[in-house]
Amino acid sequence: MPLTLLDRRGVLRGAAALGLATPFATAGLRASLAAPAPVPRRVYFDDPDYQNVQISPDGERLSYLAPLDGVRNLWVAPLADPKAGRPLTRATDRDIGWSYRWAYTNRHLVFFRDHEGDENWRGYSVDQDGAAVLLTPESGVKSFVQELDPRFPDEALLRHNARDKRFFDLYRVNLVSGKADLVFDNKEYPWLLTDSRFRLRLAGRYAKAGSCEVLERHEDGSWQPFMTVPIGDLDGTNLIDFSDGGDTLYLLDTRGRDKAALVAIDMKTRQAKVLAEDAEADIEHAEFDRERHPLAGRANKDRFRWHPVDDAMAKDLDRLRDFAPGDTQFLNRTLGNRRAVAYFDRDTASGEYVLLDREAGAVKPLYIQRKSLAGVPLRPLEPVVIPARDGLKLNGYLTRPGDPASGGKPPLLLAIHGGPYARDSWGFNSTHQWLADRGYAVLSINYRGSTGFGKAFVTAADKQWGGKMHDDLIDGLDWAIAQGIGDPARVGFYGGSYGGYSALMAATKTPERFTCIVDVFGISNLITFMKTIPPYWGPWFSIWKNRPGDPDTEEGRAFLTERSPLTHIDRTTKPILIAQGMQDVRVVAAESEQMVKALQQRGVPVTYISFRDEGHGFVRPENRLAFYAVTEAFLAKHLGGRYQPIGDDFNGSTIKIEAGGELIPGLKG
Repeated sequence: MPLTLLDRRGVLRGAAALGLATPFATAGLRASLAAPAPVPRRVYFDDPDYQNVQISPDGERLSYLAPLDGVRNLWVAPLADPKAGRPLTRATDRDIGWSYRWAYTNRHLVFFRDHEGDENWRGYSVDQDGAAVLLTPESGVKSFVQELDPRFPDEALLRHNARDKRFFDLYRVNLVSGKADLVFDNKEYPWLLTDSRFRLRLAGRYAKAGSCEVLERHEDGSWQPFMTVPIGDLDGTNLIDFSDGGDTLYLLDTRGRDKAALVAIDMKTRQAKVLAEDAEADIEHAEFDRERHPLAGRANKDRFRWHPVDDAMAKDLDRLRDFAPGDTQFLNRTLGNRRAVAYFDRDTASGEYVLLDREAGAVKPLYIQRKSLAGVPLRPLEPVVIPARDGLKLNGYLTRPGDPASGGKPPLLLAIHGGPYARDSWGFNSTHQWLADRGYAVLSINYRGSTGFGKAFVTAADKQWGGKMHDDLIDGLDWAIAQGIGDPARVGFYGGSYGGYSALMAATKTPERFTCIVDVFGISNLITFMKTIPPYWGPWFSIWKNRPGDPDTEEGRAFLTERSPLTHIDRTTKPILIAQGMQDVRVVAAESEQMVKALQQRGVPVTYISFRDEGHGFVRPENRLAFYAVTEAFLAKHLGGRYQPIGDDFNGSTIKIEAGGELIPGLKG
């Protein structure tokens, strides 16, 4: 398990007097209704036809995720006939989780499901006949695959937190019977690293200052210090895996450097060797074959840049570049690295899955990810560099509309990512394409704290939630206006999770710059947010104390209070749309509800919608369509973009209009 835990890096994602009735609002809505029909929302936001295509270890079968009666399920097809797919699972209520793995039996796949977005991922194996076996307790646990290896084809190492919600114990599980044996009773380590022989080798724990102490486990069960990773290096340092023989550790490492490199450490001599590096960006991904040989490192400044470690990998990348345009990533490989599944991401066309047949020296098409995009006019996603006021360079992405709905300069939307320790990347972006089709210019900004640009860029965000991190967004807005990209009188803000927190900061810190705000499960009060974190965040909460601020000290509480949008509610005047999943365990519903109550008390126009069966993200397609239908109507009213009526996009959704339905066309109170 890497240091850069997913949960740790991403938290996440008087009307006239108050600016409700702007001079262009009603006219803009009429104009948008009279304009040529926009592309249906469903084209952008339905589940793709194919996702996460993988190949079995023996190279005989393909697997993928695809809808079955509107619900994402796990499918399998013979490699000889990729279009002859059949479903292995038949979930009817909620999508199968995106992450799954082939077992080395070549008959079983390991997959995960949660319940209504509660992020308690229970594990299953399913064989080629569709018979599923539960591998973990049925409820109340969060589980992961720790290790699979051909030495133990019908077994897996899994970890889950059934015993203690704070820590994840290690289990050896039979994939055929579901029988599980406890391997390690974990009482103090947030993460564990094992090798191909299913041996526990390393573990990490976090100190008060936020640094990570990495310990090595010896054969007698004792632990000894191995390395220390300072807090500033955590987001770029990732302990990946051991070599097949267990004598080499591979990791991404920023210690002693700014940009992460792919590094190999000899476990006997402790000597380190750099295998791949990039001068402008972190190596953020390392590619290995199934025998655990390193093949390449990948960096991402504005587009993917591969750095081969293996000569044969350089030839593979050349073959893929010659086959088609796009940014390439690999999904998985067969034993012996005979074949691999790769994916081309593209901004103005659907992504595509291909088979790299290394024995034949050929690339063969497999699946188009979104067939509905054929013939749809998509707009380029332009990488941009924006100067921040303190000299920092901010990477971002811009999409310009093909035909601004109201003529002249188009309305402009900032679409801001969550995390905050995450990033936006190039490729097909449903949100950008949808908004550009409606006539908006869309700008996404990788503000300080975003990952992939070196550790100095991440640490520049320390104690800057709502401070310089917000200034970066305003600097991006100023840059776009100066470039003539958008109309300064029609600017919206759209963000989820930390992006939702940023949206609420925009509403309370710089309300004069924005016409309207869309907040999706955003944090309104940093104090209450930190009190309601999931229990498994607790072992590394020292990182949060040293980054946003410490809620356990008087000084820290004062600072966090000052950086909370709710504190500055008296400055809020602009219309706000707030959306919340009621099962969210990261940003709980109370964060939205206390903001809505405060806005109502001040008479600020606010619409609040909720989804009872969603968590930190809207997974069910019916709920996604309902959310985007409401958002589109809200933006059309206040910014004047094109507008597709809500129509039947609420069908099957659990959307509830909690407040302010009368403020948006097509809704009811």
